[in-house]
Amino acid sequence: MTSGTWSPQPALPTQAPSAEPAIEVTGLTKVYGAPDASSGWRKWFGAKRPGPVGANAVAKKAAADDVSFTVEQGEFFVIMGLSGSGKSTVLRMLNRLVEPTAGRLVIDGRDVAAMNPDDLRGLRNRKINMVFQHFALFPHFTVRENAAYALQVRQVPVAERHERADWALETVGLGDWGDSLPGELSGGMRQRVGLARALASDADILLMDEPFSALDPLIRRDMQDLLMTLQRDLKRTVVFVTHDLNEAMRMGDRIMIMRDGRVVQLGTAQEILKTPADEYVSEFIADVDRTRVLTAGDIMQEPVAGSVGDDHQRVRDDAALSDIFSLAGRSSVPLAVTGPGGQLLGVIPQATLLAALATPVREKPGREQPLREKPVREKPVREKPVRENGKEAHA
Repeated sequence: MTSGTWSPQPALPTQAPSAEPAIEVTGLTKVYGAPDASSGWRKWFGAKRPGPVGANAVAKKAAADDVSFTVEQGEFFVIMGLSGSGKSTVLRMLNRLVEPTAGRLVIDGRDVAAMNPDDLRGLRNRKINMVFQHFALFPHFTVRENAAYALQVRQVPVAERHERADWALETVGLGDWGDSLPGELSGGMRQRVGLARALASDADILLMDEPFSALDPLIRRDMQDLLMTLQRDLKRTVVFVTHDLNEAMRMGDRIMIMRDGRVVQLGTAQEILKTPADEYVSEFIADVDRTRVLTAGDIMQEPVAGSVGDDHQRVRDDAALSDIFSLAGRSSVPLAVTGPGGQLLGVIPQATLLAALATPVREKPGREQPLREKPVREKPVREKPVRENGKEAHA
């Protein structure tokens, strides 16, 4: 072992990304209770599920139904949906913590279905690491020992695994807490230990199952910033599950929205906001802060030749809309949008900026029915009796 601070394996070169996806999923399906325990899962896993799952599973509901997607090397891929949508089931099938009923799963060109138990353990220990929602720390281990646990399973020498654990703890801001026990840490700090454990293992793929959902808002945002920084610097492939759309929009390179076990839409945050796939997605994104997702380049219009002068305020095409409102409010002319080299790309009139805040409205299929007026029923008027000489008489 060389002396000095340990550093992770070099990241993949950004200028020549691998043509082979990190994860490739085709027709992945999970029906709990099918097939029969005596049938084994391998023959179900080898081919795409046929139309009906089978006579014995008619009454059973698929937790994941014909799910297909790819995750590129170094991508931050988000799976999101409401409770019961199947997102966590899909995540746990990626490392076979949940055995698929049918479909195909390939990781770095290797067929996960064909792996024997030893190969599968190697995949989980070296290639994939998982960060759980509820920390999953050993309470009797120190923070350093928890961070080094994957290396202990590999039988890495004590000095080396502690060195790598200390590097990971320093990276997540817990360099002074290595000798403490998990019970001495706050919830946010314990989640950092879970992240440090994944980093110390030097796994290429991180699976994260709603890791920040139990944290306070301020701590949660700090953890989001930390994870995005680490992912950018170390170029790890991250599959991140959440039910928080603002979190998904902020962090994900691409987002896969699920409902009732099926994929509803897959695309970038900008694509989902600008062109929701159906009414469900439209309602789902209604409360998203669009100003932090859309950029100047997303909404700019083509400039008219000679229409942009020195009096036009200039903004970068990757500037978030939330950062350009003050400029637009002080300017009586459209904002000029420029590229990295300062070249003019487009303009943003104030009306365009305001229109970008509106959620796209999808028309429901079918002919529009005219409004029908509700008939008004007239209440009969009863004549008031007239009294004559102490007797009632009708007029």
